[in-house]
Amino acid sequence: MEELTGAQALVRSLEEQGVEVVFGLPGGTILPTYDPLLSSRLRHVLVRHEQGAGHAAEGYAWATGKPGVCMATSGPGATNLVTALSDAYMDSVPMVAITGQVGRSLIGTDAFQEADITGITLPITKHNELVTDPERIPAAIAEAFHIATTGRPGPVLVDVPKDVQQATAPWRVTDWPPAMELPGYRLPAPPSPEAIQAAARLLLEARRPVLYVGGGVIKSDSHADLLRLAELAQAPVTTTLMARGAIPDSHPLALGMPGMHGTYPAVAALQEADLIVALGARFDDRVTGKLADFAPRAKIVHADIDPAEIGKNRAADVAIVGDLRLTMASLADAVSAATTSGAAADTADWRAVLDGWKRQFPLRYTQHSGGPLKPQFVTERLSALTGGNAIIVAGVGQHQMHAAQHYAFTRPRSWINSGGAGTMGFAVPAAMGAQVGRPGETVVAIDGDGCFQMTAQELATCAIEKIPIKVLIFNNGFLGMVRQWQELFYDERYSSVELGTDIPDYVKLAEAYGCVGLRCDRADEVDAVLDKALAPSDVPVVVDFRTHDREGVFPMVAAGRPNDEIVLGPEFSADEQRAATRREMEL
Repeated sequence: MEELTGAQALVRSLEEQGVEVVFGLPGGTILPTYDPLLSSRLRHVLVRHEQGAGHAAEGYAWATGKPGVCMATSGPGATNLVTALSDAYMDSVPMVAITGQVGRSLIGTDAFQEADITGITLPITKHNELVTDPERIPAAIAEAFHIATTGRPGPVLVDVPKDVQQATAPWRVTDWPPAMELPGYRLPAPPSPEAIQAAARLLLEARRPVLYVGGGVIKSDSHADLLRLAELAQAPVTTTLMARGAIPDSHPLALGMPGMHGTYPAVAALQEADLIVALGARFDDRVTGKLADFAPRAKIVHADIDPAEIGKNRAADVAIVGDLRLTMASLADAVSAATTSGAAADTADWRAVLDGWKRQFPLRYTQHSGGPLKPQFVTERLSALTGGNAIIVAGVGQHQMHAAQHYAFTRPRSWINSGGAGTMGFAVPAAMGAQVGRPGETVVAIDGDGCFQMTAQELATCAIEKIPIKVLIFNNGFLGMVRQWQELFYDERYSSVELGTDIPDYVKLAEAYGCVGLRCDRADEVDAVLDKALAPSDVPVVVDFRTHDREGVFPMVAAGRPNDEIVLGPEFSADEQRAATRREMEL
């Protein structure tokens, strides 16, 4: 039995937990832990801002399926993690944050760099703990990882006072993990066989079924069973912003993304469905539009690991609570058994209607050879040149929607973005974390000029650590999504929304950070510039794409409006828009 300081126990606990990398920035109250970290086998990535550490941990978790780890000092160091913790909480990202705290005798005295970080983060963490005994550290770390990664994933914060890190205690752990005491933590039971059978019956009886797939399918790695279920039931699939890549976009049953900026077939299919099977999705407002008018004729099967989501926004006719991977496998097995016994899905007419909508109402934009560069065109060329096999990380705004719409995803965990929280500045540090987690792959951050300037400092981290992300800035000189809303809903009164395209000079900024800087403003140069950007490199590449400053994101359902009021966009004629709104069809 060894005698270790709390800091040594903390670092060894991370090693025993199988952690490979920690994203962090040292400061006074976490310094005791940084000393043993120096001689540990853990890789530490020194970020330039703690928010970057949090988003990098998220990107790592998204890309690998393993929990991301970040570390910060007390006070402002810890509070700088709050945005990333909130983001991870909204998007169910497994993450463990470790923060230093002032010494136990100073807590509550308004000491230098004191902040009640466990109180601050109580609503945005799955669990948090202030550790007051060095002997408690191993169990606290083990419990943090257990809670972050089981059930519905999420962020956990462990706050350790400086004197607890410095105090010594016996290292009693011979077999990892140590005994965990979590009396209030319950994992869901296996999904109900009766509910599975009921759902399978509804699925085979439905004539207009839709599988409404959310991020839970990605988090549970159940994409293979999703494909099996869809093909057995011949049911079309919509993939939310959190689930892009859960089924290849090229699959005949794939309808693309539903919601405010979803494809017309996906939005209309949910509205006209007679059965919606929601899989790891939560009926959020960006998908449903005006909730009272969403899918008015549909029965609902809702499967989720979190019982709190069932019935929260839409009542379920069949509720399935449990691990989604077990649910998906069981549901596919039940449908397979039923079809073997003679039952058969009858969705041919429905699929024919949807195929007609795909042809009639595709995503549409116009790129003239000598005209302004369109972000949709850049995204489509990126998709073609990478074969859909890159890992795409987006910030928040128009560029995010263009990427989700126009990149043809082929596999899960190839799309990383901030969904629920909508955090600007997410892309660059999250791409950094994704690249660390999957070092042999191409990681591309698609960012807006507004988002990029919020966390651009992490380019320094990437250059020094040789993390070769590719950053494509869709530079339209505006906070683009805000500008679009002001155009549509505020009589074109553009208040505090113009950024300008020339300050900063992104090429010079990239070079100052030790990166390669490129610029492009012509459609006929896009492929050549992308070829340069995507070439193997040991430093990041930043491309300033000067895109059309008035280009909007369409289709669009205005906030709070019914999905039936979808606006296709300026490329569609008035007759096409009327036909889309009426949806005159025979089913």
